[in-house]
Amino acid sequence: MTIRVLIVDDQALVRAGFRMMIDAQPDMEVVGEANDGVEAVELARRLLPQVVLMDVRMPNMDGLEATRWIISQAVQPLRVVILTTYGLDEYVFDALAAGASGFLLKDVPPEDLVRAVRVTANGDALLAPSVTRQLVEAFAKRPVVSRESSRMLATLTDREREVLRLIARGRSNAEIAGALFLGESTIKTHVGHILDKLGARDRVQAVIFAYEVGLVQPGQADTE
Repeated sequence: MTIRVLIVDDQALVRAGFRMMIDAQPDMEVVGEANDGVEAVELARRLLPQVVLMDVRMPNMDGLEATRWIISQAVQPLRVVILTTYGLDEYVFDALAAGASGFLLKDVPPEDLVRAVRVTANGDALLAPSVTRQLVEAFAKRPVVSRESSRMLATLTDREREVLRLIARGRSNAEIAGALFLGESTIKTHVGHILDKLGARDRVQAVIFAYEVGLVQPGQADTE
C-alpha cells in the first residue's frame, strides 16, 4: 500500500527536496504541499494523508497549532512528524503534547527521513534520532504525576509494564520479543492493550507516559 505524505514548510526549496526523497520511494507518494499551517489543515482534511511532515515555525499558523487542528479533525489514522532546525525547541515539546508522533531535524540524512515516514505510518516503533532521547526525557521531567496517570498505570499487568519499559528504551517489537522470550505476535497484542489502557495514540505517547510516571528514569541505560 502506498503511503500518502503531505509536506508542510514555508520554504519552497525545502519542500522540493523532501518531495524528491519521498517520490523516489516505490511505496510512497507526496499528495500535497502546504506553505503554512492554515493551508496544511485544509489539505490534510481534503487529501487524507497518512503522514504529515510538519515544519515548526511558519507564518499565519505555526506547526504546533496546525498539528492540533489536523489531529483533532482526522477521520482516519494520521501521523504528524515534526521537522525543525532548532533541536530541543520548546515548540517541539508542545507539538508532541498536541499529538505529533515523531521529531526530526531538517538536516537528517535522506534514508532517515524515509525510514521516519515508514515507521510513523506503521505506528509500531518510536523513531529515535540522536536528539529523541533527550527530547522525551526533558519532556517527561516537566509534568507532575497526576492521579489519573497513577490510575492508568495501575491498570497495566506486570507483563504490560515490562513491555512498556522496553518500549520506552527504544526497543522494537522484535527486540522485545527476543528479550522476553515471547512471540512477536504476543508482543504486538501487549502493545495494543497498553495503548488502549493508556488512551495513547501511538508509542510516542506511551513512552512519554512511562517517563512521566517514573516507570523508566531519564538517563537509564537501554541495556538495563
